Amino acid sequence: MSLSERIMDEIKTAMRAKDTVALESLRAVKSAILLAQTETGSKEAISEEDEIKILQRLVKQRRDSAAIYIEQKRPDLAEPELAQAAVIEKFLPVQLNEMEIEEIVSRIIKEEDASGMGSMGKVMGLVAAELAGKADGKTISTIVKKLLS
Repeated sequence: MSLSERIMDEIKTAMRAKDTVALESLRAVKSAILLAQTETGSKEAISEEDEIKILQRLVKQRRDSAAIYIEQKRPDLAEPELAQAAVIEKFLPVQLNEMEIEEIVSRIIKEEDASGMGSMGKVMGLVAAELAGKADGKTISTIVKKLLS
């Protein structure tokens, strides 16, 4: 079952349950996927990799918004953003923890014989390709910086 089909099923479930947070989140995902499909000018489904990128972007947007609201002492606005992020995350692959990411980064650094911050771009590209959808780019960047310095 494709992501679009799963989203539609979940939208129906959220409508029946009158779950407004889930419904709003899922409609945002559906909208983002439809926009991505129309950008290419075709009615074909977008790739699974692109779908994961869209989901990650939506989760990041909501977390960033929640962080701003918390910073401005507005937890009433932050809570719905975090709740929506949690709903969207259910459709992402299982995220790796920092230790697992660090092991993969270490292995890639050894394989490429990389050293120093000058190699960061090369290492980041390889790690990001291998961990696509399984780890946050910010976390990866932090670990790569730590291991290369």
